[in-house]
Amino acid sequence: MKVTLVIATLSAGGAERVVSTMANFWARQGWAVTIVSFDDRKTVPFFELAQSVRYSPLSLLSDSTGFISGLWNNIRRVVRLRRTLADTDSDAIISFGEKTNVTTLIATWGMPARVIVSERTDPHMHRIGRIWTALRWYTYGRADRIVVQSSGAREYFLPQFERTLAIIPNPVLAVSGVQLLHDDHSTRRVILGVGRLSAEKGFENLVYAFAQIRTQYPDWTLAIVGEGPQRPVLEALRESLGLSTCVSLPGLEPTLWDRSSSVGLFVLCSNFEGFPNALCEAMAHGIPVVATDCPSGPREIIEHGKNGLLVPPADVKALANAMASLLADPDRRARMGSCATEITQRFGLEKVMRMWEDVLPRTSG
Repeated sequence: MKVTLVIATLSAGGAERVVSTMANFWARQGWAVTIVSFDDRKTVPFFELAQSVRYSPLSLLSDSTGFISGLWNNIRRVVRLRRTLADTDSDAIISFGEKTNVTTLIATWGMPARVIVSERTDPHMHRIGRIWTALRWYTYGRADRIVVQSSGAREYFLPQFERTLAIIPNPVLAVSGVQLLHDDHSTRRVILGVGRLSAEKGFENLVYAFAQIRTQYPDWTLAIVGEGPQRPVLEALRESLGLSTCVSLPGLEPTLWDRSSSVGLFVLCSNFEGFPNALCEAMAHGIPVVATDCPSGPREIIEHGKNGLLVPPADVKALANAMASLLADPDRRARMGSCATEITQRFGLEKVMRMWEDVLPRTSG
């Protein structure tokens, strides 16, 4: 099988991790796998790729200064992408991200390959502008399959695309040698948040919630791992609340989960999600979790009270109370962390990859 995966960038992020994981899995099966991105040729993929995976950055991420500039840049993307995809002679082309999906569908018009587009967040909440939205509704009609990550996202495309919709969650990799909290909860004093430092991730609410419980649990610290435009806002908030010694913003960490032995609680505080990788990865490491019951994702991952807690989005008091309830009860944290590891069975790599293979063309090529 020849498969090409198209994505805007292979930097750090949930979609980028999934694309790298899928490419490596199929490469191990002996498939011919190509990843096409719009990255600069000097950009190194954040996640490691198998040696046999062909990587083709097209240097097409330049910013647009206006309508004419934007139109020209997108024409260039379509032309360059079409030429590159034709050269791969793939049986299937899988695109990731709404704008990249539109560009890919236009670029592959009339090509014989099966084209699958994958939405990576909740389209009800993630606004992409009137022109891109109109183009999405127009071009998605020629996609062979539309893949979403949750039933909530699926609702957005009903009933127009019902026959081509498929729900495929992100794969969760099994973790070897997981250290559960039963034996070492006294040494785990880090509350961890992970994600792009942008408004939709709600990290300001996490800092406010931590401030509310700080005096009750002075030996706990908060680490928010990631990078993005809200860094100055979060740094200023940290200083204004007097949390400079107990709230860290270390940036991107390629070996993030090497620190899992010090983490006693993971918090996802997003306003909306697609299918949060970091949440699943924390659960796979046996870490108890608190997550906002935001549109798409967490509700389909967490069974409230068993393997984690759900709280209303943007409710700082509820978030603080949920965090405090777990910090006060190490035995409950340990039970939840133990139950959380079952995520690797529900969304295991081979199970999810079979779901992807079900939407690919039936061919032995």
